[in-house]
Amino acid sequence: MANMLSQLEVLRGATKKNKRIGRGPGSGHGKTATRGHKGKKARSHGVVQRGFEGGQMPLHRRLPKFGFTNIFRTEYSTVNLDQLARFDGTVTPEILVKAGIAKTGLPIKVLGRGQLTKKLIVKAHKFSDRAGQGIKSAGGTIEEIK
Repeated sequence: MANMLSQLEVLRGATKKNKRIGRGPGSGHGKTATRGHKGKKARSHGVVQRGFEGGQMPLHRRLPKFGFTNIFRTEYSTVNLDQLARFDGTVTPEILVKAGIAKTGLPIKVLGRGQLTKKLIVKAHKFSDRAGQGIKSAGGTIEEIK
């Protein structure tokens, strides 16, 4: 086994020498060291910022601003009726977070996708009209948490 390992060789053409840049005219990559002639990109710190257009007003500044972000908006973690169908008895936000259906720290809103056939007591911060009707038609009750 030792004899075979000592006889291993790299196949011809499998490896290639590094390009030695800036090591004199004999290397073929001397003088400008493959950087062209002068200019910012020929310098050691010649990195152009993302979006820079040579002094022209960049695109992101030429385009108008638009939209509006309401800083008072409440973000809800949404849960649908078909996701509630796997629970029995009382469903609370803590149970939903533990099951991995809702996100921690967000208020919960129940939406009306799917069908509910079990009688459940669902406690959440908000209910859509369709979700409330779906839970009540299955014989359950809804409790809004403030």
